[in-house]
Amino acid sequence: MTDRDRFAPAAAGLTRRAFVATAPLALAACAGVPSMNMGDLFAGDSGFDYSEIYGSKPDEKFPLPAMNWRSLDPAVLRRRVADPTGEEPGTIVVRPVEKHLYFVQDGGRAIRYGVGVGREGFEWSGRAKVARKAQWPRWTPTADMIRRNAKLYGPWAGGMDGGLQNPLGARALYLYQGGRDSSYRIHGTNEPRSIGHAMSSGCIRMFNHDIIDLYDRAGVGTRVLIRG
Repeated sequence: MTDRDRFAPAAAGLTRRAFVATAPLALAACAGVPSMNMGDLFAGDSGFDYSEIYGSKPDEKFPLPAMNWRSLDPAVLRRRVADPTGEEPGTIVVRPVEKHLYFVQDGGRAIRYGVGVGREGFEWSGRAKVARKAQWPRWTPTADMIRRNAKLYGPWAGGMDGGLQNPLGARALYLYQGGRDSSYRIHGTNEPRSIGHAMSSGCIRMFNHDIIDLYDRAGVGTRVLIRG
């Protein structure tokens, strides 16, 4: 992980400029799904068994607990849908305003995932490619981050190893343009309640369970379109 991977304090609901591993993570108010009419909210065939795909993953290097998916807005859960992008199969399309990422499949279909998007994600649009992938990636704050707040970021100057507390989560896809690192990432998160929300800063974050799924589908060289 290079020093270009910028994260922001979890306490501020951010993604790319820092992280405090020694304190519990706090998010800005993220309303859960109302308890009424839950059957209606989850009605329809998503194409997935949520109890299975969001269940525990004990075989991971850092075992993941099951997600409490029923407490989340159904719009952020993985779903097979009619492809709204018109892109070629195998393409990743991110719609930041919509808070969705699509992996285009054959037959006019796509897998839709919920995402959380930082300010830079809203500002950037264009095409890129996945040039590198990492499982349980390492994170390092930038020198500028340490200068701004040595107390917060200094302890991680040498980097943070991958793990459940790492802000990059279980997987990361590194996006390049013209053969150069764009500094944008599609990655997991240690703050699942941030998915479906706009962050003050950061790249494209996904549920750890979902980024693992996307990681397995999208190889190096996968085309990525960010529609800002």
